[in-house]
Amino acid sequence: MTRLLCAASALIVWASAAGVVAAPAEPAFPARPGGAVYKPAYRFPIIEAIESRRDSLQALRDAARDSVDAGYAQTARRQRDEALSLRVDWRGVRKPSGPEAFGATFHFPPVAQYDTGTCWAFCSTSFFESEVARLTGRRVKLSEMWTVYWEYVEKARRFVQEYGHSPVVEGSQDHGTQEIYRLYGAVPAEVYAGVLAPEGLHDHPPLRDEIWEYLQYVQAGDYWLEDQVVACVRGILDRRLGTPPETFVYAGETYTPRRFLSEVLRLDPDDYVNCMSTLKQSFGPGALLDVPDNWRRKSDYVNLPLDEFYRVVKETVQGGGTVSIGGDTSEPGMDGLEDAAIIPEWDIPAEHIGQDARELRIVNGATGDDHGVHIVGFLRHGGRDWFLAKDSNRSSRLGQFKGYFFYDGDYVRLKMLACLVPREALARVRPQWAQR
Repeated sequence: MTRLLCAASALIVWASAAGVVAAPAEPAFPARPGGAVYKPAYRFPIIEAIESRRDSLQALRDAARDSVDAGYAQTARRQRDEALSLRVDWRGVRKPSGPEAFGATFHFPPVAQYDTGTCWAFCSTSFFESEVARLTGRRVKLSEMWTVYWEYVEKARRFVQEYGHSPVVEGSQDHGTQEIYRLYGAVPAEVYAGVLAPEGLHDHPPLRDEIWEYLQYVQAGDYWLEDQVVACVRGILDRRLGTPPETFVYAGETYTPRRFLSEVLRLDPDDYVNCMSTLKQSFGPGALLDVPDNWRRKSDYVNLPLDEFYRVVKETVQGGGTVSIGGDTSEPGMDGLEDAAIIPEWDIPAEHIGQDARELRIVNGATGDDHGVHIVGFLRHGGRDWFLAKDSNRSSRLGQFKGYFFYDGDYVRLKMLACLVPREALARVRPQWAQR
Protein backbone atom coordinates (compact mmCIF):
# COMPACT_ATOMS: atom_id res chain seq x y z
CA MET A 1 0.00 0.00 0.00
CA THR A 2 2.84 2.39 0.90
CA ARG A 3 4.56 1.66 -2.41
CA LEU A 4 1.35 2.48 -4.29
CA LEU A 5 1.01 5.86 -2.52
CA CYS A 6 4.65 6.74 -3.23
CA ALA A 7 4.22 5.83 -6.87
CA ALA A 8 1.13 7.99 -7.10
CA SER A 9 3.01 10.93 -5.56
CA ALA A 10 5.89 10.47 -7.98
CA LEU A 11 3.45 10.47 -10.88
CA ILE A 12 1.91 13.78 -9.71
CA VAL A 13 5.35 15.39 -9.36
CA TRP A 14 6.34 14.19 -12.86
CA ALA A 15 3.08 15.50 -14.35
CA SER A 16 3.58 18.91 -12.76
CA ALA A 17 7.13 19.15 -14.04
CA ALA A 18 6.03 18.15 -17.52
CA GLY A 19 3.27 20.80 -17.56
CA VAL A 20 0.53 18.23 -17.54
CA VAL A 21 -2.63 19.44 -15.77
CA ALA A 22 -4.16 16.65 -13.78
CA ALA A 23 -7.67 16.64 -12.35
CA PRO A 24 -7.60 16.93 -8.57
CA ALA A 25 -8.15 13.68 -6.81
CA GLU A 26 -11.27 13.35 -4.76
CA PRO A 27 -10.59 13.50 -1.04
CA ALA A 28 -10.15 10.14 0.54
CA PHE A 29 -13.02 10.14 3.02
CA PRO A 30 -14.33 7.07 4.71
CA ALA A 31 -17.36 5.80 2.86
CA ARG A 32 -20.51 7.13 4.56
CA PRO A 33 -23.49 6.41 2.34
CA GLY A 34 -25.88 9.37 2.51
CA GLY A 35 -23.38 11.51 4.46
CA ALA A 36 -22.05 15.02 3.62
CA VAL A 37 -19.05 15.29 1.31
CA TYR A 38 -17.22 18.10 -0.60
CA LYS A 39 -16.94 17.69 -4.38
CA PRO A 40 -15.71 19.96 -7.18
CA ALA A 41 -18.32 22.55 -8.17
CA TYR A 42 -20.48 21.54 -11.11
CA ARG A 43 -19.92 23.34 -14.37
CA PHE A 44 -22.37 24.13 -17.15
CA PRO A 45 -20.54 24.38 -20.47
CA ILE A 46 -23.49 25.82 -22.43
CA ILE A 47 -23.88 28.70 -19.94
CA GLU A 48 -20.14 29.33 -20.02
CA ALA A 49 -20.29 29.47 -23.81
CA ILE A 50 -23.13 32.02 -23.65
CA GLU A 51 -21.20 34.13 -21.15
CA SER A 52 -18.07 33.95 -23.28
CA ARG A 53 -19.99 35.07 -26.35
CA ARG A 54 -21.59 37.89 -24.35
CA ASP A 55 -18.17 39.07 -23.13
CA SER A 56 -16.80 39.01 -26.67
CA LEU A 57 -19.70 41.08 -27.99
CA GLN A 58 -19.32 43.56 -25.11
CA ALA A 59 -15.60 43.88 -25.85
CA LEU A 60 -16.44 44.70 -29.49
CA ARG A 61 -19.00 47.30 -28.39
CA ASP A 62 -16.52 48.80 -25.90
CA ALA A 63 -13.85 49.02 -28.59
CA ALA A 64 -16.28 50.69 -30.99
CA ARG A 65 -17.40 53.15 -28.32
CA ASP A 66 -13.81 53.91 -27.31
CA SER A 67 -12.99 54.62 -30.93
CA VAL A 68 -15.95 57.01 -31.28
CA ASP A 69 -15.17 58.68 -27.93
CA ALA A 70 -11.56 59.17 -28.99
CA GLY A 71 -12.68 60.76 -32.24
CA TYR A 72 -14.99 63.20 -30.46
CA ALA A 73 -12.27 64.01 -27.91
CA GLN A 74 -9.84 64.74 -30.72
CA THR A 75 -12.42 66.99 -32.39
CA ALA A 76 -13.05 68.82 -29.12
CA ARG A 77 -9.32 69.41 -28.65
CA ARG A 78 -8.99 70.69 -32.19
CA GLN A 79 -11.99 72.99 -31.76
CA ARG A 80 -10.55 74.30 -28.51
CA ASP A 81 -7.15 74.91 -30.09
CA GLU A 82 -8.71 76.62 -33.11
CA ALA A 83 -11.39 78.52 -31.16
CA LEU A 84 -11.96 82.19 -31.95
CA SER A 85 -13.64 84.77 -29.74
CA LEU A 86 -15.29 87.99 -30.82
CA ARG A 87 -13.09 90.89 -29.74
CA VAL A 88 -12.57 94.59 -30.33
CA ASP A 89 -10.01 95.76 -32.87
CA TRP A 90 -7.94 97.89 -30.51
CA ARG A 91 -6.04 99.73 -33.21
CA GLY A 92 -6.75 103.41 -32.75
CA VAL A 93 -8.35 103.03 -29.29
CA ARG A 94 -6.76 105.56 -26.93
CA LYS A 95 -6.16 103.68 -23.71
CA PRO A 96 -4.41 105.00 -20.59
CA SER A 97 -0.65 104.43 -20.70
CA GLY A 98 -0.58 102.38 -17.51
CA PRO A 99 -1.70 102.18 -13.85
CA GLU A 100 0.73 104.94 -12.88
CA ALA A 101 -1.26 107.43 -15.01
CA PHE A 102 -4.21 107.20 -12.61
CA GLY A 103 -2.55 108.48 -9.44
CA ALA A 104 -4.33 105.67 -7.63
CA THR A 105 -5.43 105.63 -3.99
CA PHE A 106 -3.36 103.39 -1.72
CA HIS A 107 -3.93 99.70 -2.26
CA PHE A 108 -1.76 96.64 -1.87
CA PRO A 109 -0.42 95.02 -5.06
CA PRO A 110 -2.92 92.75 -6.85
CA VAL A 111 -3.35 89.29 -5.36
CA ALA A 112 -4.37 86.33 -7.54
CA GLN A 113 -7.37 84.23 -6.57
CA TYR A 114 -6.01 81.30 -8.62
CA ASP A 115 -8.48 78.40 -8.96
CA THR A 116 -11.27 79.75 -6.79
CA GLY A 117 -14.62 81.43 -7.33
CA THR A 118 -14.02 83.87 -4.49
CA CYS A 119 -13.39 87.14 -6.35
CA TRP A 120 -15.90 88.82 -4.01
CA ALA A 121 -13.59 88.20 -1.05
CA PHE A 122 -10.53 89.52 -2.88
CA CYS A 123 -12.10 92.77 -4.10
CA SER A 124 -13.95 93.57 -0.86
CA THR A 125 -10.92 92.72 1.29
CA SER A 126 -8.79 95.01 -0.86
CA PHE A 127 -11.47 97.70 -0.48
CA PHE A 128 -11.35 97.46 3.31
CA GLU A 129 -7.54 97.54 3.27
CA SER A 130 -7.75 100.87 1.46
CA GLU A 131 -10.37 102.05 3.92
CA VAL A 132 -8.12 101.21 6.87
CA ALA A 133 -5.33 103.24 5.27
CA ARG A 134 -7.72 106.14 4.63
CA LEU A 135 -9.16 106.12 8.14
CA THR A 136 -6.11 105.31 10.27
CA GLY A 137 -3.03 105.65 8.08
CA ARG A 138 -2.20 102.00 8.82
CA ARG A 139 -1.35 99.64 5.99
CA VAL A 140 -2.52 96.19 7.03
CA LYS A 141 -2.72 93.32 4.54
CA LEU A 142 -5.85 91.40 5.49
CA SER A 143 -6.70 87.73 4.97
CA GLU A 144 -9.13 86.94 2.17
CA MET A 145 -9.36 83.28 3.15
CA TRP A 146 -10.42 84.15 6.70
CA THR A 147 -13.59 85.56 5.17
CA VAL A 148 -13.98 82.64 2.75
CA TYR A 149 -13.66 80.11 5.60
CA TRP A 150 -16.39 81.67 7.72
CA GLU A 151 -18.60 82.36 4.72
CA TYR A 152 -18.63 78.62 4.00
CA VAL A 153 -19.59 78.02 7.63
CA GLU A 154 -22.50 80.44 7.34
CA LYS A 155 -23.58 78.92 4.02
CA ALA A 156 -23.66 75.46 5.63
CA ARG A 157 -25.63 76.85 8.58
CA ARG A 158 -28.24 78.40 6.29
CA PHE A 159 -28.36 75.22 4.19
CA VAL A 160 -29.56 73.37 7.29
CA GLN A 161 -31.93 76.12 8.37
CA GLU A 162 -33.48 76.23 4.89
CA TYR A 163 -33.62 72.42 4.56
CA GLY A 164 -31.34 72.35 1.54
CA HIS A 165 -32.89 75.25 -0.38
CA SER A 166 -30.01 77.69 0.21
CA PRO A 167 -27.09 77.25 -2.23
CA VAL A 168 -23.60 76.40 -1.03
CA VAL A 169 -21.33 77.64 -3.81
CA GLU A 170 -18.11 79.63 -4.03
CA GLY A 171 -19.72 82.93 -4.99
CA SER A 172 -20.99 85.69 -2.72
CA GLN A 173 -21.27 89.47 -2.60
CA ASP A 174 -19.39 92.31 -0.93
CA HIS A 175 -21.87 92.19 1.92
CA GLY A 176 -20.51 88.71 2.67
CA THR A 177 -17.29 90.30 3.89
CA GLN A 178 -19.25 92.89 5.85
CA GLU A 179 -21.29 90.15 7.51
CA ILE A 180 -18.26 88.00 8.37
CA TYR A 181 -16.53 91.04 9.88
CA ARG A 182 -19.62 91.70 12.01
CA LEU A 183 -19.80 88.11 13.23
CA TYR A 184 -16.17 87.04 13.45
CA GLY A 185 -13.92 90.08 13.07
CA ALA A 186 -10.90 90.18 10.77
CA VAL A 187 -7.26 89.05 10.83
CA PRO A 188 -4.06 89.97 8.99
CA ALA A 189 -2.97 87.79 6.07
CA GLU A 190 0.18 86.82 7.95
CA VAL A 191 -1.97 85.24 10.66
CA TYR A 192 -4.21 83.16 8.37
CA ALA A 193 -3.10 82.36 4.83
CA GLY A 194 -5.88 79.84 4.23
CA VAL A 195 -3.75 77.66 1.96
CA LEU A 196 -1.77 74.59 3.00
CA ALA A 197 -0.17 73.73 -0.35
CA PRO A 198 3.59 74.42 -0.17
CA GLU A 199 3.53 76.56 -3.31
CA GLY A 200 0.81 78.75 -1.75
CA LEU A 201 -1.64 78.56 -4.68
CA HIS A 202 -5.37 78.44 -3.92
CA ASP A 203 -7.09 75.35 -5.37
CA HIS A 204 -10.72 75.22 -4.23
CA PRO A 205 -12.64 72.79 -6.48
CA PRO A 206 -11.75 69.81 -4.21
CA LEU A 207 -12.88 71.82 -1.16
CA ARG A 208 -16.10 72.92 -2.84
CA ASP A 209 -16.91 69.40 -4.05
CA GLU A 210 -16.22 67.75 -0.70
CA ILE A 211 -18.46 70.18 1.17
CA TRP A 212 -21.23 69.79 -1.38
CA GLU A 213 -21.04 65.98 -1.37
CA TYR A 214 -21.28 65.99 2.41
CA LEU A 215 -24.29 68.31 2.36
CA GLN A 216 -25.99 66.11 -0.24
CA TYR A 217 -25.52 63.23 2.20
CA VAL A 218 -27.11 65.38 4.92
CA GLN A 219 -30.07 66.15 2.68
CA ALA A 220 -30.52 62.58 1.49
CA GLY A 221 -30.49 61.29 5.06
CA ASP A 222 -32.68 64.08 6.45
CA TYR A 223 -29.98 64.91 9.03
CA TRP A 224 -30.89 68.53 9.82
CA LEU A 225 -28.76 68.90 12.96
CA GLU A 226 -27.21 72.36 12.65
CA ASP A 227 -24.41 72.06 15.20
CA GLN A 228 -23.27 68.69 13.88
CA VAL A 229 -23.40 69.73 10.22
CA VAL A 230 -21.50 72.95 10.88
CA ALA A 231 -18.90 71.04 12.89
CA CYS A 232 -18.39 68.57 10.04
CA VAL A 233 -18.07 71.36 7.46
CA ARG A 234 -15.54 73.08 9.70
CA GLY A 235 -13.60 69.82 9.82
CA ILE A 236 -13.41 69.84 6.01
CA LEU A 237 -12.36 73.49 5.99
CA ASP A 238 -9.72 72.93 8.67
CA ARG A 239 -8.21 70.08 6.69
CA ARG A 240 -8.27 71.96 3.38
CA LEU A 241 -7.53 75.56 4.44
CA GLY A 242 -6.18 75.33 7.96
CA THR A 243 -7.80 76.16 11.30
CA PRO A 244 -8.40 79.90 11.82
CA PRO A 245 -6.97 81.37 15.03
CA GLU A 246 -9.06 82.42 18.01
CA THR A 247 -6.35 84.85 19.14
CA PHE A 248 -3.11 86.08 17.59
CA VAL A 249 -0.24 88.45 18.24
CA TYR A 250 0.02 91.65 16.23
CA ALA A 251 2.64 94.35 16.89
CA GLY A 252 3.49 92.65 20.15
CA GLU A 253 -0.07 92.53 21.53
CA THR A 254 -2.58 89.69 21.65
CA TYR A 255 -5.91 90.27 19.90
CA THR A 256 -9.09 88.44 19.16
CA PRO A 257 -10.27 88.97 15.56
CA ARG A 258 -13.19 91.14 16.69
CA ARG A 259 -11.02 93.33 18.88
CA PHE A 260 -8.53 93.66 16.03
CA LEU A 261 -11.34 94.85 13.75
CA SER A 262 -12.52 97.55 16.12
CA GLU A 263 -9.30 98.71 17.79
CA VAL A 264 -6.62 98.34 15.11
CA LEU A 265 -8.54 98.49 11.83
CA ARG A 266 -11.24 100.76 13.28
CA LEU A 267 -13.76 99.41 10.83
CA ASP A 268 -17.49 99.42 11.39
CA PRO A 269 -19.18 97.32 8.68
CA ASP A 270 -22.34 99.39 9.09
CA ASP A 271 -20.49 102.48 7.83
CA TYR A 272 -20.66 101.00 4.32
CA VAL A 273 -23.58 100.57 1.95
CA ASN A 274 -24.25 98.49 -1.17
CA CYS A 275 -25.76 100.26 -4.18
CA MET A 276 -27.36 98.98 -7.38
CA SER A 277 -29.38 100.29 -10.32
CA THR A 278 -32.35 98.57 -11.91
CA LEU A 279 -35.84 99.50 -13.12
CA LYS A 280 -37.27 96.28 -11.76
CA GLN A 281 -37.51 97.66 -8.23
CA SER A 282 -38.40 101.04 -6.77
CA PHE A 283 -35.55 103.48 -6.33
CA GLY A 284 -34.44 103.87 -2.74
CA PRO A 285 -33.25 101.69 0.16
CA GLY A 286 -34.43 98.14 0.78
CA ALA A 287 -33.76 96.65 -2.66
CA LEU A 288 -32.84 93.03 -3.39
CA LEU A 289 -29.95 92.28 -5.74
CA ASP A 290 -31.59 89.29 -7.37
CA VAL A 291 -28.59 87.19 -8.36
CA PRO A 292 -27.61 83.66 -7.23
CA ASP A 293 -24.52 84.87 -5.37
CA ASN A 294 -26.75 86.91 -3.06
CA TRP A 295 -27.42 83.64 -1.30
CA ARG A 296 -28.48 85.41 1.90
CA ARG A 297 -31.19 87.11 -0.17
CA LYS A 298 -30.27 90.40 1.49
CA SER A 299 -32.51 93.29 0.51
CA ASP A 300 -30.52 96.12 2.05
CA TYR A 301 -29.20 97.55 -1.22
CA VAL A 302 -29.91 101.14 -2.18
CA ASN A 303 -31.38 101.15 -5.69
CA LEU A 304 -30.22 104.30 -7.51
CA PRO A 305 -31.08 105.76 -10.90
CA LEU A 306 -28.20 105.03 -13.25
CA ASP A 307 -26.84 108.57 -13.36
CA GLU A 308 -26.69 108.64 -9.55
CA PHE A 309 -25.19 105.16 -9.37
CA TYR A 310 -22.42 106.26 -11.72
CA ARG A 311 -22.00 109.54 -9.89
CA VAL A 312 -21.47 107.74 -6.57
CA VAL A 313 -18.77 105.55 -8.13
CA LYS A 314 -17.03 108.39 -9.94
CA GLU A 315 -17.11 110.97 -7.15
CA THR A 316 -15.96 108.45 -4.55
CA VAL A 317 -12.85 107.63 -6.53
CA GLN A 318 -12.23 111.24 -7.55
CA GLY A 319 -12.38 112.18 -3.87
CA GLY A 320 -9.57 109.80 -2.94
CA GLY A 321 -11.69 106.83 -1.96
CA THR A 322 -12.15 103.45 -3.62
CA VAL A 323 -15.09 101.28 -4.65
CA SER A 324 -15.66 97.53 -4.65
CA ILE A 325 -17.77 96.81 -7.71
CA GLY A 326 -19.19 93.77 -9.49
CA GLY A 327 -20.94 92.91 -12.70
CA ASP A 328 -20.46 91.42 -16.12
CA THR A 329 -17.00 90.69 -17.55
CA SER A 330 -17.91 88.51 -20.54
CA GLU A 331 -18.20 91.19 -23.23
CA PRO A 332 -16.13 91.37 -26.44
CA GLY A 333 -14.97 94.79 -25.26
CA MET A 334 -13.20 93.30 -22.24
CA ASP A 335 -9.78 92.03 -23.23
CA GLY A 336 -7.13 90.85 -20.79
CA LEU A 337 -4.38 91.04 -23.39
CA GLU A 338 -5.20 94.75 -23.77
CA ASP A 339 -5.69 95.39 -20.03
CA ALA A 340 -8.89 97.26 -20.89
CA ALA A 341 -12.68 97.11 -21.09
CA ILE A 342 -14.78 99.29 -23.39
CA ILE A 343 -18.21 99.25 -25.04
CA PRO A 344 -17.56 99.35 -28.80
CA GLU A 345 -19.78 101.39 -31.10
CA TRP A 346 -20.82 98.24 -32.98
CA ASP A 347 -22.31 96.93 -29.71
CA ILE A 348 -24.19 100.09 -28.75
CA PRO A 349 -23.29 103.71 -29.50
CA ALA A 350 -22.25 105.69 -26.43
CA GLU A 351 -25.14 108.13 -26.74
CA HIS A 352 -27.62 105.25 -26.39
CA ILE A 353 -26.13 103.87 -23.17
CA GLY A 354 -28.61 104.59 -20.40
CA GLN A 355 -30.99 103.07 -17.89
CA ASP A 356 -33.12 101.33 -20.54
CA ALA A 357 -30.20 99.81 -22.44
CA ARG A 358 -28.73 98.64 -19.15
CA GLU A 359 -32.04 97.07 -18.12
CA LEU A 360 -32.45 95.24 -21.42
CA ARG A 361 -29.11 93.50 -20.91
CA ILE A 362 -29.97 92.55 -17.34
CA VAL A 363 -33.28 91.04 -18.43
CA ASN A 364 -31.98 89.12 -21.46
CA GLY A 365 -28.99 87.77 -19.54
CA ALA A 366 -26.28 89.65 -21.45
CA THR A 367 -25.36 91.33 -18.17
CA GLY A 368 -24.77 88.92 -15.33
CA ASP A 369 -23.06 88.75 -11.97
CA ASP A 370 -19.72 87.44 -13.21
CA HIS A 371 -16.95 89.04 -11.24
CA GLY A 372 -15.93 91.63 -8.65
CA VAL A 373 -13.02 94.09 -8.81
CA HIS A 374 -11.66 96.96 -6.72
CA ILE A 375 -11.76 100.42 -8.34
CA VAL A 376 -8.72 102.32 -7.05
CA GLY A 377 -8.23 105.21 -9.49
CA PHE A 378 -9.86 107.59 -11.96
CA LEU A 379 -8.48 109.30 -15.05
CA ARG A 380 -9.95 111.56 -17.72
CA HIS A 381 -8.16 110.48 -20.89
CA GLY A 382 -8.95 110.97 -24.57
CA GLY A 383 -12.17 112.76 -23.70
CA ARG A 384 -13.46 109.75 -21.74
CA ASP A 385 -13.72 108.55 -18.15
CA TRP A 386 -11.42 105.68 -17.20
CA PHE A 387 -11.29 103.70 -13.96
CA LEU A 388 -8.34 101.66 -12.70
CA ALA A 389 -9.54 98.24 -11.50
CA LYS A 390 -7.42 96.03 -9.28
CA ASP A 391 -8.38 92.52 -10.35
CA SER A 392 -7.72 89.06 -8.85
CA ASN A 393 -8.85 87.08 -11.91
CA ARG A 394 -6.62 85.19 -14.34
CA SER A 395 -7.65 87.33 -17.31
CA SER A 396 -6.08 90.39 -15.70
CA ARG A 397 -2.71 88.66 -15.92
CA LEU A 398 -2.71 88.16 -19.67
CA GLY A 399 -1.55 91.66 -20.57
CA GLN A 400 1.26 94.02 -19.72
CA PHE A 401 -0.08 95.26 -16.38
CA LYS A 402 -0.56 92.18 -14.24
CA GLY A 403 -3.60 92.35 -11.99
CA TYR A 404 -5.03 95.56 -13.45
CA PHE A 405 -7.76 96.55 -15.90
CA PHE A 406 -8.69 99.93 -17.33
CA TYR A 407 -12.50 100.23 -17.33
CA ASP A 408 -14.04 102.80 -19.65
CA GLY A 409 -16.82 104.78 -17.96
CA ASP A 410 -19.42 103.43 -20.38
CA TYR A 411 -18.49 99.90 -19.36
CA VAL A 412 -19.23 100.76 -15.74
CA ARG A 413 -22.55 102.39 -16.64
CA LEU A 414 -23.76 99.55 -18.84
CA LYS A 415 -22.30 96.42 -17.26
CA MET A 416 -21.62 96.87 -13.52
CA LEU A 417 -24.49 95.67 -11.34
CA ALA A 418 -23.64 96.75 -7.79
CA CYS A 419 -20.99 98.45 -5.68
CA LEU A 420 -19.87 98.90 -2.07
CA VAL A 421 -19.02 102.43 -0.93
CA PRO A 422 -18.67 104.36 2.34
CA ARG A 423 -22.05 105.55 3.54
CA GLU A 424 -20.76 109.11 3.45
CA ALA A 425 -20.17 108.77 -0.31
CA LEU A 426 -23.83 107.93 -0.85
CA ALA A 427 -24.81 110.82 1.45
CA ARG A 428 -23.21 113.29 -0.95
CA VAL A 429 -25.64 112.16 -3.67
CA ARG A 430 -28.72 110.99 -1.73
CA PRO A 431 -28.50 112.10 1.92
CA GLN A 432 -31.92 110.73 2.84
CA TRP A 433 -31.01 107.26 1.56
CA ALA A 434 -27.68 107.08 3.37
CA GLN A 435 -29.16 106.74 6.86
CA ARG A 436 -28.47 103.54 8.76
